[in-house]
Amino acid sequence: MTSATHNPWRSRVLGLVIAAIVFAADQWAKHFVVDVLGLTEPGDHYDLLPFFDFTRMNNFGVSLGLFQATSMEMRWILVGVTALIAAVVLVWMMRERLMGDITALALVLGGALGNIVDRYTLGYVVDYADLHFGEFRPFLIFNIADAAITIGVVLLLARTLFMREKLAPAHEPPPADPAPGDLS
Repeated sequence: MTSATHNPWRSRVLGLVIAAIVFAADQWAKHFVVDVLGLTEPGDHYDLLPFFDFTRMNNFGVSLGLFQATSMEMRWILVGVTALIAAVVLVWMMRERLMGDITALALVLGGALGNIVDRYTLGYVVDYADLHFGEFRPFLIFNIADAAITIGVVLLLARTLFMREKLAPAHEPPPADPAPGDLS
């Protein structure tokens, strides 16, 4: 029996720590890009590597720019819906027993909280990570929170489809005694 299965609360606390680290890294990186590098307006650009730059974008939508918040009402609906999703992920994580699943859920939770803070305080999410190969961009411009959410979801799917561990029931009934006269 693994320690993650044996002591699920230790794993859950570690999950909360992972979520907090993702959240803090996301908020720090956004602060660095905006306040230190001075990328304050959409389209502001900082060359970093031949295939990776910082390009400031304001994302008023959710994944892949879908469901754009074009009004204050839509902004608060998105804050509410994403906060509800984060709450469900937190409850799921606190009920989970397997460290692999807890880690994946922690990545999703930390990323969701990072983007919720942006949307709540600014009305949009600050995106800046611009991965490109020449003019080809395999992804939209994103941030640490987006990457953590994506990695967490991929891990959950992979674990569910390919590596799901089976937990033994906590109290297995003892094997039945043979009936009197049963010689088998």
